[in-house]
Amino acid sequence: MASSKRDQLIDTAIALFYRDGFHATGIDRILAESGVAKMTLYKHFKSKDELIEAALRQRLEPSRQMMAWALENLAPRAAILAVFDGLHQLLHGKEFFGCAFVNAAAEFHDREHPIHRVAALHKANAQLHFRSALERLGVAEPERLARQLQYLMEGAIAMAHVQGPAEQAREARDAAAVLLGAAGVATSDATNV
Repeated sequence: MASSKRDQLIDTAIALFYRDGFHATGIDRILAESGVAKMTLYKHFKSKDELIEAALRQRLEPSRQMMAWALENLAPRAAILAVFDGLHQLLHGKEFFGCAFVNAAAEFHDREHPIHRVAALHKANAQLHFRSALERLGVAEPERLARQLQYLMEGAIAMAHVQGPAEQAREARDAAAVLLGAAGVATSDATNV
């Protein structure tokens, strides 16, 4: 029962933080919408910052799992491009308010703050995914190319946030395919699909 109350707090908190902002969302609102007592909140979290950190860690887990699955089950090129396919789904989801991690980093700009570090971890996970796939492909400068692919991904997210979701993820995917081709990754090679 206790862990379900904790999960209820986290689920409510991340939805509110994502939609309305981290600083703008108060504890009383989270409690009211979650139906959890203040005493229960402070039993699980010492502060609002600790709740934010837990909520962000929970939010990063599905994308981390998806990227791990892609690396294990897809050819490296497909594992890279799958990120953009997943991004398209995210951008066209019911409620899209930009990147929760960029939003968090903007509100907690001190790079040493634990919340900023969770945001940075999410971005590092994406770069690691790209780099791991690129290393498997044997491309030159996999770290540099991984950053370039991440710039495409982040740009698509930012533009979808500012302009509204359209074809940003698909166009970023097309650009990623061009970058991969320029790096010598064949599209017709069955091992590189």
